[in-house]
Amino acid sequence: MDFQLTEEQQMMQRMVRDFAEKEIGPVAQEMDASGQFPWEVIRKMGSLGLLGLPVPEEYGGCGADTITYAIAVEEISRVSGSVGITLAAHTSLGLDLIYRFGTEEQKHKYLPSLAAGKGLAAFGLTEPEAGSDAAAVKTTAVLDGEQWVINGQKTFITSGSIADVVIVAAVTDKSAGAKGISNFIGEKDTPGFRPGRDEEKMGLKGSVTSQLFFEDCRVPKGNLLGQPGEGFKQFLITLDGGRISIGAMAVGLAQGALDAAVKYSKERVQFGQPIARFQAIQWMIADMATEIEAARWMIYRAAWLKDQGVRFTKEAAMAKLYASEAAERACFKAIQIHGGYGYVKEYDVERIYRDNRLTTIGEGTSEIQRLVIARQVLGKF
Repeated sequence: MDFQLTEEQQMMQRMVRDFAEKEIGPVAQEMDASGQFPWEVIRKMGSLGLLGLPVPEEYGGCGADTITYAIAVEEISRVSGSVGITLAAHTSLGLDLIYRFGTEEQKHKYLPSLAAGKGLAAFGLTEPEAGSDAAAVKTTAVLDGEQWVINGQKTFITSGSIADVVIVAAVTDKSAGAKGISNFIGEKDTPGFRPGRDEEKMGLKGSVTSQLFFEDCRVPKGNLLGQPGEGFKQFLITLDGGRISIGAMAVGLAQGALDAAVKYSKERVQFGQPIARFQAIQWMIADMATEIEAARWMIYRAAWLKDQGVRFTKEAAMAKLYASEAAERACFKAIQIHGGYGYVKEYDVERIYRDNRLTTIGEGTSEIQRLVIARQVLGKF
């Protein structure tokens, strides 16, 4: 086993960290306060190739491995969870579905512009009655000649109202249950497609989370991903990869919280000395650092397994579960170390704590991850 990052991975880590600190850091608090989507930052990320990292070069991407991509998500999220989740949803959900299950024509049509940051991709899966129970989607798609007619509603879709391309999960055979779900490529200007409201959220206020409505929305027959009925299998595979990116996002947020806590503890003087000299503070920082490092390597292992082409369902669920809950503990401790100042918006840890809360929910709640892990460990009995 080699635990050393490659030279290319280290170079990417330095580049993304430098970009995040210079371009995102100065606007992170304002982004949270105003709720404005950071288009300028996203376009700069596109010009650097960050929006198409794992996409092969033949489709306009960088051809990076999954560990490199996880590193990028971590470094961006360390400075801004809002930008981190935008990157994660665009890449691990939208682009990944097209790359893994699209035809060559679909890949060449959509991936180059999306990988270059000329537009964002989103995945329309969640519905008001279909959250953890993803097979319960009610949106329908009916074939009418050379077009699929889509009707239904989606909710909690990251970048939904601003995405140029939305992958839509819809029922094509009501009698087949989960095997009757298919995925379709939709474009933002398609008649019958309209965004609903953008949600007011607890955190991640610089990202967009939307309702989507489809009312006799017609998409070409060729916009089906794979074969009819393969949608459920497709998005389960995609969500495995998405859990790596949400776990990486959690690690980044936790690292940002730890960095802030270390800095503050060295500067804050009480009882005549920096609070970093007190054992109570040292123990909290030690616990934070240990759990973050463990989470990071769980993410890297799941990413490595994905790149080896072997099944990584259990490892991705474990990594996402542990990273998100370790980050929750780290963010809590960071606020505790800051004391009263940790509870006010002047300090980053208040924002980081709110941003991280989503990581135990998105791409499957902690409870769903435990179900996935238990089924993998127990097998059939």
